[in-house]
Amino acid sequence: MYGTVKDELATTLREIEDAGLYKRERELTSPQSAHIRTAATAALNFCANNYLGLADHPDVEAAAAKALQEWGFGMASVRFICGTQELHKQLERALSDFLQTDDTILYSSCFDANGGVFEVLFGAEDAIISDELNHASIIDGIRLSKAKRFRYKNADMTDLRTQLEAAATAGARRTVVVTDGVFSMDGFLAPLDQICDLADEFGAMVLVDDSHAVGFVGDGGRGTPERFGVMDRVDIITGTLGKALGGASGGYVAAHQEIVDLLRQRSRPYLFSNAVAPSVAAGSLKALQIAAGSADARAQLTRNTELFRTLMTEAGFDLLPGEHPITPVMFPGEDGARKAAQIADAMLDEGVYVIAFSYPVVPQGKARIRVQLSAGHTEQDVRSCVDAFVAAREKTA
Repeated sequence: MYGTVKDELATTLREIEDAGLYKRERELTSPQSAHIRTAATAALNFCANNYLGLADHPDVEAAAAKALQEWGFGMASVRFICGTQELHKQLERALSDFLQTDDTILYSSCFDANGGVFEVLFGAEDAIISDELNHASIIDGIRLSKAKRFRYKNADMTDLRTQLEAAATAGARRTVVVTDGVFSMDGFLAPLDQICDLADEFGAMVLVDDSHAVGFVGDGGRGTPERFGVMDRVDIITGTLGKALGGASGGYVAAHQEIVDLLRQRSRPYLFSNAVAPSVAAGSLKALQIAAGSADARAQLTRNTELFRTLMTEAGFDLLPGEHPITPVMFPGEDGARKAAQIADAMLDEGVYVIAFSYPVVPQGKARIRVQLSAGHTEQDVRSCVDAFVAAREKTA
């Protein structure tokens, strides 16, 4: 039977290739860092989520190595059977303290956290109101629930009000507004102060996926709720250990005590997935401790971001506005996807590693190269990246 299926899949793959949308994985031959090596060349890395440069931090590596020796390689079990170690509880307490929530529950990834939270808390009599640009994991998690679904235009408070009114008219028992703290393809921050104001007005809860913010956004690095002064008004925070907090794996839900307690009882990705590996838990705990005291690194990240935006604007590139280290360099129009891919390839020849994004990852006609700055980059690294953009543009003109 596979003969027919094989031909159909091959046709689909050719269509993806012909559209210029085929994703090829470049292999790194070095640890994740601001400076990496590929099979082809050494390069500056401007496309990782390594915002604080902790992925290869010696103290994080040492903590993970020590845990590997003391606690073993893997748990070989889920948490409620025999998959909970002291390390997991320490990390959960540390995240709760940092984010100023009652409790935290760990997952294998933030994708799993978002996949496991909605079904437990919201049923057919409830309403989930989601920003149109929310991450795929949120979209999939919402689909797993039987709740009524409403969608509002990205960061559009007038439309959010309309959807809250519709949910109220539908007689929703519980209503939750769900948003990314930072929208990963654009670098835009959700206006959480305004969202919380509307949620309060309508008696709704607020859930924020803060994966691209925790560790470096806000005065203390506590993410977008801190940035907008609403840490005590956001009910549920989901996030990842796989970006600023060491970049390994794992995710979490930080929330009110009753929410976390119920997730431990009924959340399927938590109940049926192995616990986070001991070395990852220990390394992430150390990364969180470093991030909590990383005012200098956050300041360096801000300087790098501002310098890159200034130099690229002066060089005539089209950037989406913003303050986040995610800085999309836009290539609009019908030929934008191909142009972005050509420039990204040419930049690797110049010693800078970036990736082009096009449809269906981003809307049709809005291709881009998503540059991500890190505190691990020096000022010269940033200037070299801009120089590579200019050289690649000239080479592909």
